[in-house]
Amino acid sequence: MLKSDFYYELPQELIAQEPCIPRDAARLLCLGRNDGCISHRIFHDLPELLEPGDLLVINNSKVLPARLIGHKSATGAVCELLLLREAERDVWECLAKPGKRLHVGNTVEFGDGTLTAEILETRDDGNKLVRFSYDTQTLYEKLDAFGKMPLPPYIQKQLDDGSLYQTVYAKELGSAAAPTAGLHFTPELMQTLKERGIQFAEVTLHVGLGTFRPVKEDDILDHKMHSEWYSISAETAEKIQRTKKEGHRVIAVGTTSCRTLEAAAAVHGEVCACSGDTDIFIYPGFAFRAIDGLITNFHLPESTLIMLVSAFCGYENTMNAYRVAVAEKYRFFSFGDAMLIV
Repeated sequence: MLKSDFYYELPQELIAQEPCIPRDAARLLCLGRNDGCISHRIFHDLPELLEPGDLLVINNSKVLPARLIGHKSATGAVCELLLLREAERDVWECLAKPGKRLHVGNTVEFGDGTLTAEILETRDDGNKLVRFSYDTQTLYEKLDAFGKMPLPPYIQKQLDDGSLYQTVYAKELGSAAAPTAGLHFTPELMQTLKERGIQFAEVTLHVGLGTFRPVKEDDILDHKMHSEWYSISAETAEKIQRTKKEGHRVIAVGTTSCRTLEAAAAVHGEVCACSGDTDIFIYPGFAFRAIDGLITNFHLPESTLIMLVSAFCGYENTMNAYRVAVAEKYRFFSFGDAMLIV
């Protein structure tokens, strides 16, 4: 398939610049996986749309305030680092601006100067390997003090409250971007779901910024996926196996949860307790082994994420649902509305 097969026209004004408040007041497009049938609801209607015994699998990864703005120690020039992945203790792979002016051996200071970064290496893709030094017990304390949320490039408005870009169940620090389908849940909605007999299970996948990198190759089979770290506990694996054995549905909350479960199933034949790195690329023709349903937001044209959705519920169903969402003026992307596909 070609990248252009996944293009759709999106008016700029439909790109959500801030989250819906309350979170579960977002709109919800319900899409039949097999028949393509569409209906329109509100996210807080979710308990009525699921069945007792269904299992919602959520990604508990927490976004780091990983965008640091500082100045070069030698010249005072303003520069920016965006932490992507920890290579070893206090050594991180980072995006750097302006990357061409940050050379091996340069140091950068942040805040009051108690956090510094030394450039160790420039990688083939232009990313920097950076060692951080600080006067607190952990780097995370300094990120809390000096860091900003790394919002996607299509969100122009800065958040006054960084918690709006975290799910209410986030706890495992490590993501460069939020698993955004989960942003619609509130503690009250989760409690209502549990009272209806709908279960939750947690996985961890630390979302990398590769999630926002465009597909450049015309033939999608030539695209190389970024790698992300994931973990599935024995408790979660057991819940998934029991749910399937009892004839109920496993529903992934977000493409990150979907990729985690399907990566494990692809390697081990079923979802089991495991961890590691995955660069799984899910596109039409993929054989799903783990999930029976998906909750997701509306994704960028020609992105690997809209390809994943197309793989799950069919290309024609997906592209038609997107055309309907545009016509109905749904809000798109990270802070936008949601889809339920079952």
